[in-house]
Amino acid sequence: MLSKRLERAGLIAMFLILTLLINTACASGGNGDKVSNGESAGKIRIVTTIAQIAEPLSVIGGDKVEVKSLMGPGVDPHLYAATQGDIKKLESGDMVFYSGLHLEANMVKVFEQIGKNRPVLAIGEAIPKERLLQDPKGATDPHIWFDIDLWKLALGAATDELKKYSEADAAYFEANKVRYFERLDALKADATQKLAEIPEEKRVLVTAHDAFGYFGRMLGLQVVGLQGLSTEDEIGLSDIEKTIELLVEHGVPAVFVESSINPASIEAVIEGAKKRGMPVELGGQLYSDAMGAADSEEGTYLGMYRHNVNTIHEALASKEG
Repeated sequence: MLSKRLERAGLIAMFLILTLLINTACASGGNGDKVSNGESAGKIRIVTTIAQIAEPLSVIGGDKVEVKSLMGPGVDPHLYAATQGDIKKLESGDMVFYSGLHLEANMVKVFEQIGKNRPVLAIGEAIPKERLLQDPKGATDPHIWFDIDLWKLALGAATDELKKYSEADAAYFEANKVRYFERLDALKADATQKLAEIPEEKRVLVTAHDAFGYFGRMLGLQVVGLQGLSTEDEIGLSDIEKTIELLVEHGVPAVFVESSINPASIEAVIEGAKKRGMPVELGGQLYSDAMGAADSEEGTYLGMYRHNVNTIHEALASKEG
């Protein structure tokens, strides 16, 4: 009996010690090296959900930050659920940034919990509501990184949070942001010029997933996504038939698959158009919810965007029909 009491007392003591350690870690921002005024002994550890946030912030933060992204190439953020390892990674960061607008729908509660002990920001919330797109059901389109001007607003909000966290480096972050935004402006100008070369009747972008609404609005393309704003939406035969009708009507020569989406629906469109006597090619792979590999050009926001523009231009601008 005494040994059981001692064992129970030992377990209680261990629990109290672990609780104390956890509370201490939380009070220090999830790590032991954070000091006052938002500064850390080393680099500021940033954790993001998608690479479209992580890579630009690594440029803006420069050598003052260490940035990690939870979701890599081919990962669908609409369906993503945080693992225990992800939660540990989030807790190890000094700051957490996610896109918001219901993109990472399965992780909202995790962000709320993590946000009790460190800065956590949904950068999409910085965009005025009147500039956001909505589907016929009133759902907000979360794919804001495809409008370069909107993405600048979102990244600007992240930069402001970073400047508040480390005031001593604020000027450094601002200068890096200004230089990076100049590159974004040049990218927008190049994309606008290139896609303007597509004949008016063929300016129709058909993909499996309705992720390119902002892209189409900015660059003057009609966008058709077989699936809705979320990849949780189902694709019906009527969606495929309507898309085939559109392709035939406009003589659109190509459709596109996405790196994070099953290509089956697009293959069905190609086959259906073929049966109607309309030859439609697979125009190539586009990056939508996920970027390319981290060590590739498409693993950067600029490179991913440029790849999409070039792929669409090559498939739609030069085809005879």
